[in-house]
Amino acid sequence: MAQRKWSQEVTDHSDALDLEHGVFTRHDPAEIASSLKRSAERSERRKADPYRSAMSMLTFYINRAGKDLDKTQKQVLEDAKGELRKAFGREAEDAR
Repeated sequence: MAQRKWSQEVTDHSDALDLEHGVFTRHDPAEIASSLKRSAERSERRKADPYRSAMSMLTFYINRAGKDLDKTQKQVLEDAKGELRKAFGREAEDAR
């Protein structure tokens, strides 16, 4: 049996968010952001506010899976950060 990476375990079994299956494989940044927002707002286990939890999970996934992502999907995920900012009304405040 193949050994799973710890980062995959975090993504699959985060203590902060219950992610929708395949959220990071979608091709629409707005859809990814919407899913992460829903997950963060529904979570009762997250330690930070919903925006921070959602952005942290997205950034974590990009950083950990980034080297294995094709350029197109990595760009979709980077674009999802902007969509997430918009979804939470933070586009001006956190445009890093």
